[in-house]
Amino acid sequence: MASTNDLKNGMVLKLEGGQLWSVVEFQHVKPGKGPAFVRTKLKHVLSGKVVDKTFNAGTKVETATIDRRDMQFSYMDGDYFVFMDMETYDQLHVDRKTVGDTANFLIEGFEASVSQHEGEVLSVELPAAVELTIQHTDPGVQGDRSTGGTKPATLETGHEIQVPLFITTGEKIKVDTRTSDYLGRVNK
Repeated sequence: MASTNDLKNGMVLKLEGGQLWSVVEFQHVKPGKGPAFVRTKLKHVLSGKVVDKTFNAGTKVETATIDRRDMQFSYMDGDYFVFMDMETYDQLHVDRKTVGDTANFLIEGFEASVSQHEGEVLSVELPAAVELTIQHTDPGVQGDRSTGGTKPATLETGHEIQVPLFITTGEKIKVDTRTSDYLGRVNK
């Protein structure tokens, strides 16, 4: 249990029937008239839904313990992604729904941060940028345009992103895992 006065960004609260909500932002408000309160923006850990919630100052809220571990993606087993704990070498099977869009950038050997609560996997997060190889892209065609053009390229994971015209098949590039944006070439 914690008080609303102890809230911090990233803290996970257990509210309304055991649902897990992460504190995105909070603000202590002391109006000139009436009691103080805490205005928060909370994000549902599983669905990603964001809501605004107000608490009276000093109210007790239940906090949840989230276990975050760095694990290495080993292989696919049907619809499950198998991750290995780098310290204990235990294997963890995570379903495709939980992995979500992170699957677009996962290749064997990549390390990811796996968040669990009471044995249930909540999320799998990759670093903000990863290095992947272009599996296929058509040659860029120069033409009349005032800004740099882009073309579709398929990554080694099978995910398609937009890259500049000068990128060729087989090149290694850096990709933003949050937005699928091309960040640049990787120097060899």
